Amino acid sequence: MTGIFRANNPLNTFLLFVYGILLKFVFLFHPQIPVIEKKDGFLFVDILNEIKPFLDAYPTSYFIITYLLIYTQAVSFNQLLIGRRLMQKPNYLPAMSYLLITSFFSEWNILSGPLIINTILIWIWSKMSNLNNNQHAKSTLFNVGIATGICTFFYLPAFAFAVLLILSLIITRPVRLAEWLITFIGILTPWYFLASWLFFTNNLYSFRLSGFGISKPFYHAFTPELAGICLLLLMIIIGAFYVRSFMSKQILQVRKNWVTMLIYLIVSLAIPFINLSFNIGNWMLALIPASAFIACAFYYPHKQWIPMVLQWIMVGFVIYMEYFMR
Repeated sequence: MTGIFRANNPLNTFLLFVYGILLKFVFLFHPQIPVIEKKDGFLFVDILNEIKPFLDAYPTSYFIITYLLIYTQAVSFNQLLIGRRLMQKPNYLPAMSYLLITSFFSEWNILSGPLIINTILIWIWSKMSNLNNNQHAKSTLFNVGIATGICTFFYLPAFAFAVLLILSLIITRPVRLAEWLITFIGILTPWYFLASWLFFTNNLYSFRLSGFGISKPFYHAFTPELAGICLLLLMIIIGAFYVRSFMSKQILQVRKNWVTMLIYLIVSLAIPFINLSFNIGNWMLALIPASAFIACAFYYPHKQWIPMVLQWIMVGFVIYMEYFMR
C-alpha cells in the first residue's frame, strides 16, 4: 500500500476511504458508543447529551460520524502538508499513516472531544505555519486564539496548546509582545462571552468545569497497548531521523514548519498527563503530528521493502487488537 500512496494520484483520495474502512471494519459491526467522562469539556458533554437519545438506538451512526471525521482530517492534513511542501514530492502517505495509526486502539475510534479538536487543530497549524508570509498576522493570531479557546470547551487541557502558539510565534516571527497579547486575548475571548452569558442567565455560580490534574500511565506490565505505543514511538523516531537527514535540503520556511510540527507533537503527547485521569484516548491529539513523521518513515527509505515491512507490521498489530483482543 505504501507504493500506491507514494504517488500523487487523485484516485488515492477514494482509495484512502476504502483503506480506512478496511482497517476499521470491525468497528462498523461493533461500533463504540461514547460515554460521558469527567475529562470531557462542557460543550462536548452538552452536544453528546443532545444526540445520544437519537443515536444510541442506531450505534452504527456513531461509527459513520467518527469515521467521516477521521477521514476528512486525514485528507485535509495531507493536502496541507502538500501545500507547505514538507516532503520532497506530493504523496498521500500522511493520510494513509493517520488512518492506520488511528486504528490501533478502540479509544481512537470513538466520538470524543479530542477527535473533534483535531479538526480545529489542523486549521490552527495551517495558519501558524503560514505566518511568515501573512500580511494580516494580528487578525490571524486573534482568530487562532479564538479557535484554541473553543478547543478548551471540548477538552479543558487543550489550554496547553497556547504553548504551541507562543513557540510558533517565536520560531516564525520576530518577537512582538503585541502579537502575543492579541493571541492570549483571542484564547480568552470565548470564555469572556461564556462568562457573560452565564452571568446574564444567572448560571454563573452553578457552572462547573472539570479541573486539571497530574496523572500517570496505568501500564504496570508489558501489555499489547504498551507494545502499540512503543511501535508508534519507534515509527515517529524513524520518521524524525529522516526529517533531520533531509532538513538541510529544504528551504528555511519548511524547516521552521517541521520544528513547529515537532512542538505540536510534544505538547499533544504531554496533554494526557495534565488530566485528572490518564486515558489513552486523549493521545488522539498527538496522532495528527505523529502521522506527518510516520509518513516520512514510509517515504524516505531507498529500499522499498523497508516501508512495506513497517506498514504490514502496523497492519498486523491492528488486526491483532481488533480481532484477537476483543
